[in-house]
This record gives sequence, structure tokens and C-alpha cells, in this order.
Amino acid sequence: MDGDTLPGTQQPTTGADRVLLHVDMDCFYASCERLRDPSLRGEPVVVGMGYEPGETIGAVATASYEARAFGVNSADPISRALDRLPRRAEADPDDPNAPDPDRTAHYRPVDLEFYTSVAADVKAILHDCADVVREVSIDEAYLDVTDRTSWGLAGQSGVDEGDPNTGDDANGGDDGDGDVPESAAAGPAERRTLAEGYARYVRDRIEREAGVTASVGVAPNMSTAKIASDHDKPEGLVVVPPGRVREFLAPLPTETVHGVGPVTARTLAEMGIETAGDLASADPAALEAELGERGRELHERAGGEDDREVTPTGLPKSLSRESSLPPTDDEETKRERVKALAADVARRARERECLYRTIGVKVVTPPYEVHTRARSLPGPVDDPDLVEAVALDLLAEFADDRARKLGVRVAKLDFADSDQATLSGFENTQAENGTSGDRGGERSDDHGRDDGRNRGDGDRTGGRRQRTGQASLPEFE
Repeated sequence: MDGDTLPGTQQPTTGADRVLLHVDMDCFYASCERLRDPSLRGEPVVVGMGYEPGETIGAVATASYEARAFGVNSADPISRALDRLPRRAEADPDDPNAPDPDRTAHYRPVDLEFYTSVAADVKAILHDCADVVREVSIDEAYLDVTDRTSWGLAGQSGVDEGDPNTGDDANGGDDGDGDVPESAAAGPAERRTLAEGYARYVRDRIEREAGVTASVGVAPNMSTAKIASDHDKPEGLVVVPPGRVREFLAPLPTETVHGVGPVTARTLAEMGIETAGDLASADPAALEAELGERGRELHERAGGEDDREVTPTGLPKSLSRESSLPPTDDEETKRERVKALAADVARRARERECLYRTIGVKVVTPPYEVHTRARSLPGPVDDPDLVEAVALDLLAEFADDRARKLGVRVAKLDFADSDQATLSGFENTQAENGTSGDRGGERSDDHGRDDGRNRGDGDRTGGRRQRTGQASLPEFE
């Protein structure tokens, strides 16, 4: 069977028992442009630099899958991209010399600030779904969800684990007769595991709440999870249970093995090594002689051996929670949603034993205009009632606006033993207003660092709250 452990067992966690996810966003920049302009969905989209009038030098940053079908790929020179897919703006059905509209693309300049704001939404979801997250780039992260799910088979615990609160899974649940359902994911898994349901929950939540799509690989080690996430794009879900890793990797070309680049692949080919299976079966000493220390490491990864742990990349700089809703201008609906978000953010801060110096809200209005407001406090506090009060006060500015998403955050976190500020100077604090249209402004997740120079000067109490450890949920950098 595919799962090594069953729900309810108390066996100690081993390397094979780990459940790791690799989340890789699908054509992320293009997805963000489609989020901003829904008319681009299903159309070839190319994001890069050098497309503006008068520019002749540039490169493709991201090409949607529709654009890739015409041979346009990331890092292509602008001249090659435009040759294969002219600008849609140049198409004219009435002009026989104009490009065919069906063989053109929408070109957009890179808007990194907007993409980073969307990435912050995604990472907030990931940090809520895993105790340990390692951010690799703006569109890629590893999650260790071993404490949230298991390789146990779905149906044998009486619930098919998707949403951890309801057990809901996008494909239904147990078939009702006690049999384990077949896996609905790509990859070698034959029966559905709880890990599969949880990974689907993470993937679907990203699309539902952040509005962009991702592919997820599930495996007992990092290198296999990364390969799996790229195996069935876009919107893929590939599950590689313990005991099936080597089988999954064996037929894949050596270039798919984490750490094998084009030069190394050519060297391996000259040695007669074409696939991961060939690499796993090769003489480690010969590989080490040819490739140095990396040779043995690549040999192990090709065989499914990778004991690296998912390690966080630092302490969080903010904690946030967001929620989508049908566009509404009903003030009470928005207030109730913000109250719930404020309570959740304050709870998470208390669980992580951190204080905060900034409270903010995020309001997204149709089609995707992002507005943020934040207020600095005179010093670090732990006060759920204050989070709600400030959030509602900041929300009041948008009382008459239609909102499609709302968010609450606390920022400038303090994880060291600190004196808490009293509220005597709170009325004199200033709101930090920052509207930037759809570019995000001051985002729901604070990416700045607090170096201690911006500490408030309000009165302080003498009480201290002792810490038992540091937070384990880093925010996206």
C-alpha cells in the first residue's frame, strides 16, 4: 500500500514519514496580470522588459502556457518573442499586412511591486497551512506539513482530509463503503492518502483566496517534492508516497534531478547516464571522480535519498489574514468580516508569543484595486481588542466602497522580552495612509525590517511577558 502509517498510530516520525510540499506558482507574473485584468484569461500573455515603444533590447520574464505553445519562453530575447508572437495591439483584421490576431500575444511590462503584493497573499496562506515554511523565491516555497497530516490512507480514519476544519475535499470524500478511494492526483500513488487531501486543500485555497494558480508536489523529501511540483503543470498535484520515490524518479531525464544543470547533464550523458535511474545505479566513486563531491550527492537524490530538513528563513515581520467575499458595499458585512480577521490575527500573534507595533487593514475593490491603511502604536502591545478597534477605525474610510477582499495584519513584531506600551498616548498616533491603486502600496505582509529605530515613545508598563521560544512561522521575504 502507498501509506506507511495509518491515522491514529503513535509511531515516531522518521525520514520516510515526513510529508513535504513544494508549492510552485504557475507562470506567476502572467497569473498576476490576469488577476488584474480577467480579460487576459486563456490568452497568450508575455511579461518582460523591452516591449515599450522605442525599446529594442529586453527579455521575457514569464510567458503563459498559451504563449509557450508558440515557442515563446522565459529568458527569450525580445526580438525572438515578437517575431513568434507579435503584439495583439498591432493586429488588424482589415489590414492584410497586419499580424493574424490568433497568432499574437498581450505584452505587459514587469510590475514587481504588484507581483510581490500578490505573493504576500499566497505566503500568508502557506504560513497558515504549515508550521514550517521555507521561501525560495517570490513564487516558490517548501512546506513541512508532517504535523498537519500523514501518509495514512483516506477513508480508514472516517474522514477524507482536505480542509482540516471540515474534511472536505474537492473530489468528494470516502465512497461510504469503507474502501480507500483511488488517488485523484498524478504520480505513482494508487490510493488516496490524507497527505493528498491536505495538499489539494492548500492548492485550492491559494486559487480561491489569492486568485492565482499553483502546482504542488508531495513527497517525503525536498528534492522529490520539487520534481513532483513541476511534473504536471499547470494546476498540478503530484503525490509520491514513501516507498514509491525511486520508481517515480527512475524514468525521468537527469535534468530533472535537483542540482543537475545543462553542463552536468552533458557530462553525465558522456558517461552513458541519461535518466535518474541510470544516475541512481551508477558507481558513486566514478561520479565523485568526475563531478567532485556533488557526484555522490546527485547519486543519492536520484535514488530518492535526501535527508535535508525544511528550515524557515527567518522570523516573521508581520502576521496577516485575508478573506475574499462577493463584492459588497454593505458596511455591516465588511465590519463583521474584519472583526473575525482581527480576532484570528491577534490569536496567532499570542500563540507565537509576539508583540506588535503596527495594525493595518487591506481593502481590495473591484476589479482589483488594492488599498491599505496602517496605524503605528506608541510601543509593542498584545491586545486583541485594540487590533479590532483599530482595524474597524481604518476600515471606516472605505464604508461606501464595494470590497471583494478584506485583510487585517499586525506588523513590526517583537519576539524578545519587551515592555508593553500603555495606551495613554494612543490617541496621538498618526495613521499611515498609503493607497497605490492596484500596486499594493503597504501590503498585508510587511516586508521591511524593524531595526529598533522606530520604537514608540509612549508610556511603558513594568510588566514583561516571558517567552518560551521564538515563532516558527516566517513571513515571505
